Amino acid sequence: MSIARRHLAVLAALPLVLTGCASASGTAGSADGAVQVMASFYPLQFVAEQVGGDRVSVQSMTPPGAEPHDVELSPAQVSRIDTADLVVYLSGFQAAVDDAIAQTSPAHVVDAASDTTLMSPAEEHHEDETEAEHEEHEHGDLDPHFWLDPSRVPSVVQDVADTLTELDPDGAETFAANAAALTQRFEDLDAAYATGLAQCDSRTFVTTHEAFGYLADRYDLEQVGISGVDPEAEPSPARLAAVEKIVRDEGVTTIFFETLVSPKVAETLAADLGVDTAVLDPIEGLADPDADYFSIAEANLAALRVALSCS
Repeated sequence: MSIARRHLAVLAALPLVLTGCASASGTAGSADGAVQVMASFYPLQFVAEQVGGDRVSVQSMTPPGAEPHDVELSPAQVSRIDTADLVVYLSGFQAAVDDAIAQTSPAHVVDAASDTTLMSPAEEHHEDETEAEHEEHEHGDLDPHFWLDPSRVPSVVQDVADTLTELDPDGAETFAANAAALTQRFEDLDAAYATGLAQCDSRTFVTTHEAFGYLADRYDLEQVGISGVDPEAEPSPARLAAVEKIVRDEGVTTIFFETLVSPKVAETLAADLGVDTAVLDPIEGLADPDADYFSIAEANLAALRVALSCS
């Protein structure tokens, strides 16, 4: 049996990953005067919490540990969106969230897609695959994972700070100071990535979930995805064969998988090719409650430096 056929057999045996939603406590316009914020998933929740500090109460529409791409919302969550002071989301990423916002009337909305230029997978396409193979595992018109390029996040930080200032003018100085400090952290992280990935023996990395196009584009790397932008997409035999060839031809030593979906495909491919596996986290949600955006991003950088033999 070919390696590609064995991988398809593994895929067929995998259980479906179910995503759910957890109701969050609290209501808009709380007695303590905090601005009530609904964020669609973790990176935007993190920005709102960091900018707002003690003057905001932030609830996420995606529960901890859940894969956000296909999240569904409960009627209670939709109701909270309608009564929230501020909703922070990324249009085109979570269909249920888009639908809920279209059906409700939140007081203020920050759409992160309006704060950065999203790229299509075609714009991120490199020479590691044919156009037919690329289209086969492409998901949607735009890649939503802009937050994996830290240089793109400060524009969202500023939009959130400006909107919170409209809602709570007395907190203007706090929001401005928090936004400036958070922006500096993103700039420092960007510089650490640029320095850490400048001198590497290889510039090609293989990952199960093709979520790292912005990161690769920013730091002159080549992302090779087994699945497409959708982590639940099933790779075809042709795609698996193409990835196998790249691993051999490029001397790839590591196949990356993520924390919120099954590692079985990566582990099977790596075992067949005699290479290692490691975690490269798309920071879509937290599997470890003690982690945050920056600790995960720093772990990702360390993992890439090892896999790419960076000096």
